[in-house]
Amino acid sequence: MSLSLIAKNIGESATLKLNEIAAILRAKGDPVIHLGGGEPKGKAPLDAVLAATSAVASGEVRYTPPDGTPELKKAIIRYTEEFYGFRPAPENVMASGGAKQAIMTALHALIDPQGEVVFPVPYWVSYPDMVKIVGGIPVPAEPEDGSFIPRIQDIEQMVGSYTKLVIINSPNNPSGAVYPEDFIADVVDFCERRGLWLLMDDIYHRLVFDGRKPINPYSYAKDRSENSKLILVNGVSKQYAMTGFRIGWAVGNRRLIEAMTNIQGHETSGPSVLLQHAAVGAINGLQSPVEGLRATLENNRNVLVAELEAFEGVIIDKPGGTFYSFPDFSTYGRDSVALSKFILDKVQVLTVPGKEFGMEGHLRLSFCGSVKEITEGIERIKWALDPNSPNELYIGERKLVRDWT
Repeated sequence: MSLSLIAKNIGESATLKLNEIAAILRAKGDPVIHLGGGEPKGKAPLDAVLAATSAVASGEVRYTPPDGTPELKKAIIRYTEEFYGFRPAPENVMASGGAKQAIMTALHALIDPQGEVVFPVPYWVSYPDMVKIVGGIPVPAEPEDGSFIPRIQDIEQMVGSYTKLVIINSPNNPSGAVYPEDFIADVVDFCERRGLWLLMDDIYHRLVFDGRKPINPYSYAKDRSENSKLILVNGVSKQYAMTGFRIGWAVGNRRLIEAMTNIQGHETSGPSVLLQHAAVGAINGLQSPVEGLRATLENNRNVLVAELEAFEGVIIDKPGGTFYSFPDFSTYGRDSVALSKFILDKVQVLTVPGKEFGMEGHLRLSFCGSVKEITEGIERIKWALDPNSPNELYIGERKLVRDWT
């Protein structure tokens, strides 16, 4: 069978594949622990559920405008004004089938073949393939000091004559790092001076810990006119625990949003009207579920960090947000794919190899599950890797015996 060059060069999503593996193992009755997941375990806010239920009961389930319903766009405008101090016009807003689709549509609108897109390492697993899908070239910018926090110099040295776009994701998936305000200020200023597009992937912006406040890129933007090349992407998936609802949005200048809307109109039409109703319910409803989720995640983060700090040979940088950590397991093997497979095979704990995020020797461990899953998952991993662990381990009534060194 003859496939396109793009199809031949795009692999499956590593994180979505793990979800599939977890579902299969659980269906078989295996006691798998999924520490690789990317969705909060809390339920969607009641306001969202009631709004969607009411829409279903009305029977009026129709097409919507490709850029979203007026009600959802009003909610996004209000949200942007509340959290970013910037009030976009309706023409500056496009709703989409998740933040991922908003990013994908922006790439389609901006990137020509061989155009370059720069983003810091570690990066979200989908960025490189998303850039490749539109014929562009992904350009990872690795911090010279080996940390999870980039400096503006790390971005500058990767920018060339073919660079069109910079993507910044803070709080960061997979590391949980919250980039410093001075870096955000520097990258906004740098992109404005160089005439580069800057896409802020802010999907985790309210899930921050230790008294931090979400960082607002508009605070540092000198240009808020229709010439601005700042793009803000957000959605309901993470902060409202509404991953399956698939509603996100983009805020940008009118010409870009118009182009993105035209593209989206031909690709998928507008997002589901039912799910847009749910998103309006979440954004305009009580916000206590967001704080409840944030507080739960902060506690889970503390439990995970304590477990990993007691794990000899593992180095953990305390996440400042999200629900991910990115500990260094290189003491036990630089090949993160092999290490992740070993852990799954021996003790049925799912992790995501650091290679998928541009950093070998690391594993992404999620703390969005229960405290019991976190503690038992780390206990199993430690038993599998630490040669000083006891020879036997019980998982439920099943006894495992170490037959490796």
